[in-house]
Amino acid sequence: MNPSSINWLLLFLMLLFVATEAGFLLHKQDILVYNDLQAGTDLTLHCKSGDDDLGIHVLAYQGNPLEFRFRPHFFAATLFYCSMEWNGTVHWFDIYEFKRDYEKCKRCLWNIKATGPCMLNYSTNKYDICYPWQTTA
Repeated sequence: MNPSSINWLLLFLMLLFVATEAGFLLHKQDILVYNDLQAGTDLTLHCKSGDDDLGIHVLAYQGNPLEFRFRPHFFAATLFYCSMEWNGTVHWFDIYEFKRDYEKCKRCLWNIKATGPCMLNYSTNKYDICYPWQTTA
C-alpha cells in the first residue's frame, strides 16, 4: 500500500470513529427479559428480528434474564418479536419496536406477566409501562 492510500484509510477510519462517537450512528440497545409469571413456572422464549434468530431460551421465575444487544437499523425499522410459552399457553409480543422504545430506554428491562409484558419506567422506577399480548405474530 502506498503512503497516500494509507493516509486516506486513516482519515476514513478517524471520520468513522468521530461519527460514531458524535452519535451519527444510533446508540446500542440492551434488552433484558425477566420471567415474572409465578413461582415454579418456567417461561420459554423464542425471539427474532428480520436479521437474527436468538434461539430458544428457558427462563426460571425471577431468575436470570434473556439479554441481548444490538444497534438499531439506521432507518428506524428495527423490530424484535418473541413467542412466549408457559403451561401450554403461547403469546406473542414485539419486545423491541424502534418507534415505541428508542427514546424510552437504552437498557430496556421487561417483566413478563401472565397479563402481558411490562417495561421498566425509569421515571417511576416501576414496571408500569404494560402492554397487552398481541393477537398475531
